[in-house]
Amino acid sequence: MKPHGLGRTPHHVLVGGLAALFLFPLAWSAWASVSGQPGTAQQSGYGLGNYRSLLHYDAGLAQYLWNSTLVSLLTVALTLLVSLMGGYAFARFTFPGKNALFLLTLAILMVPYATLLIPLYVLLGDLGLQNSLFGLSLVLTVYQLPFATFMMRISFESVPHELEESALVDGCGTAKALLRILLPAVWPGLVTVGLFAFLAAWNDFIAPLILISDSAKAPLPLAIANLRQRSMGAIDYGTTEAGVVVLALPCLVLFLLLQRHYIRGFMSGALKG
Repeated sequence: MKPHGLGRTPHHVLVGGLAALFLFPLAWSAWASVSGQPGTAQQSGYGLGNYRSLLHYDAGLAQYLWNSTLVSLLTVALTLLVSLMGGYAFARFTFPGKNALFLLTLAILMVPYATLLIPLYVLLGDLGLQNSLFGLSLVLTVYQLPFATFMMRISFESVPHELEESALVDGCGTAKALLRILLPAVWPGLVTVGLFAFLAAWNDFIAPLILISDSAKAPLPLAIANLRQRSMGAIDYGTTEAGVVVLALPCLVLFLLLQRHYIRGFMSGALKG
């Protein structure tokens, strides 16, 4: 039975407290980015001086935003394509070594993130993709695939087999049944995978630090880290806080727009059966 009336008060207090705890750093950054601080572009009062400073930093804010957007979209597209095929195969087909291969895929999640960077850096060099945004998106896709494949497998398994069998009886081939029947049914799982891949690619710092050497190709998190020390070791906190706000805004907007699908995607495995 759902709590109601005064019974909901502790629940609301707990949820409100957790929300305030998680949102406080971002709210403080937003306030600090427009308030006056010595040693920043906004010396006194309130204004957008720090944002103007960020706009013209080095290659320019527009270039860094474009780099981050391109890497994130490529990572999302590659992750969705590969995990869709992988999840479908693991959920719907039987082949030798299927369970062992799936466990091996999940085991990659246990491998420390940084230990794979150097081998991947060397491999990208052999492919001529070092210092390349496409190469960076390939590496970020590799990191996302274990979780994405797992999510897509449980999404496909939550769809009744009878639905697909009816489409096959009506004359649909396997590919047409996947595109017209199964794809709409696993849409929440796709949104969840896509959102996770976007957030991971948008916020990642370590991979660009190792793989990107040209400052004009740096994604926004790397550019923000670089602008912390602009001259003589002095840290420009104001411009850095403005960069943090710009970095966080697309993530917040995407989550607010897609939260319904995001929750349904996570629940799809729990609702199976």
